[in-house]
Amino acid sequence: MSRYAIRFILTLTALALPAAALAEDAPRPVSSAPVPHFVEEAAKAGIEHTYDGAWEFFVGGGVAIFDCNGDRRPDMFLAGGKNPAQLYENRSPTGGALAFKARDIGLTDRQVTRVLGAYPLDFDNDGIVDLAVLRLGENLLLKGKGDCRFEEANRALAFDGGREWTTGFSAVWEQGQTYPTLAFGNYVDRSKPGSPWGTCHDNFLFRPDGTDKLRYDEATRLTPGYCALSMLFTDWNRSGEPSLRISNDRQYYRGGEEQLWAVPPGRPPRAYRRADGWRHLKIWGMGIASIDLNDDGYPEYALTSMGDTKLQTLDAEADETVPVYRDIAFDRGATAHRPYTGDDLRPSTGWHSEFQDVNNDTLWDLFIAKGNVEAMPDFAAFDPDDLLLGQWDEKFVEVGDTAGIALNRRGRGAGLADFNMDGLLDLVVVNRAGPVSLFRNVGAGTAEQPRPLGNWLAVEIRQERHQPNRYGVGAKISVKIGNRSVVRDVQIGAGHASGQLGFVHFGLGVSERAQVRIRWPDGDWSHAYRVFANSHVIIERGADKARLWYPE
Repeated sequence: MSRYAIRFILTLTALALPAAALAEDAPRPVSSAPVPHFVEEAAKAGIEHTYDGAWEFFVGGGVAIFDCNGDRRPDMFLAGGKNPAQLYENRSPTGGALAFKARDIGLTDRQVTRVLGAYPLDFDNDGIVDLAVLRLGENLLLKGKGDCRFEEANRALAFDGGREWTTGFSAVWEQGQTYPTLAFGNYVDRSKPGSPWGTCHDNFLFRPDGTDKLRYDEATRLTPGYCALSMLFTDWNRSGEPSLRISNDRQYYRGGEEQLWAVPPGRPPRAYRRADGWRHLKIWGMGIASIDLNDDGYPEYALTSMGDTKLQTLDAEADETVPVYRDIAFDRGATAHRPYTGDDLRPSTGWHSEFQDVNNDTLWDLFIAKGNVEAMPDFAAFDPDDLLLGQWDEKFVEVGDTAGIALNRRGRGAGLADFNMDGLLDLVVVNRAGPVSLFRNVGAGTAEQPRPLGNWLAVEIRQERHQPNRYGVGAKISVKIGNRSVVRDVQIGAGHASGQLGFVHFGLGVSERAQVRIRWPDGDWSHAYRVFANSHVIIERGADKARLWYPE
């Protein structure tokens, strides 16, 4: 990249930052919410893995978190770039130090190299989790065989994995479909003259052929493509008809923008345009996170970038049937525009983003993986990951350093999951050209004596056996805690090259009970399930009661 191009990028970044971001810092707010303590345990846990490679692997570096062996504990499939991807089986004792064991998953060297990311889903409805693997080259659909073993299913499914540079993925079961629709987001088209400038590749939508046999014979091109780095099927207007949101990297195209595609059942996809209310937004889009912050039925979106993060909400003054959004990141203290600790005041580079409740106080928190693309001199070199705790005044406060996650590494993909099943969300971060970070959440205590911060609930939902969409992708889980509710959608996509499937975590604060209702993917609501705090519960569609699961 030329020095002129780098200077040009810096200038645009400065113009895009909020005015307060360029002024001298005010004293940093102090969190009134309890701050969790994280302890880095990757080496002790047996994780020895690095995501690395040439410039095509500056992006990507994801992790898929899911149960691969049927014990309901979350295992990990880590992208490696030029190095082989690796699956680690979870051997962590309940409530104890994290422990993992590398497993051979039954694939060839070709199949596990040049991997940028992966997402778990059950694409064939057999109840065993499969993987969609994003690669530099042919993407793979891996059929789960149980016991953490997989086999390539591209030919059996008539799936053309292509030869693109794939960096985004999402999946959804459309209305009336037995099998999922898959969306693959592609980055720079390396085959075009003048690559990489202005050479973004089209994205692809794979719909099942509608027969009883799962096949993906044809792909629909989503053109133009603007160098996607993350994508998400999202029911942004609660119409029951998910649309596809795509976050794009601005530096490789001219005239591009963030995108939202309507995907009407049985009809071709169509990009929302200005005539539909879609507002032009041009950022270095890298990651998407989605959550309904205020339980109004409409999700908010955190969009990471080089410079400031956007936090978008539907404009209350606009017609809610059109996708008109306004940015509330500055008002909520969530811009995360530069490092919050250290002396480096250059702009940050944000990648994976994820909403979770890391301190179990019933408020959603926001994690952002950070890291320089490689050695770009006009962006922060020391750029630690963010942990923004939600506050009762609806703002966010940065606690990454006090929580113990402010390491000098270049984060990419990530995931928050309860690896040792103690009700506290742990954290894994895949770093560029450095070791994977694995943090154990010890709550208000220490590694030797962890202590909980608040009560919690873990919910797994299942639809009927031998029916489509066994894991309820597209469902909404609503947990009522006293007089308020917190909600979460079951989705496959978003983040940055990273996804997970399994128990969905909710903080309950001081509440000892909660009521859970499920809005199933077809729109039907369940009755209210009364559950106790600090429990893992499994809710089968149509069941009278939630079933308790006890980790051994």
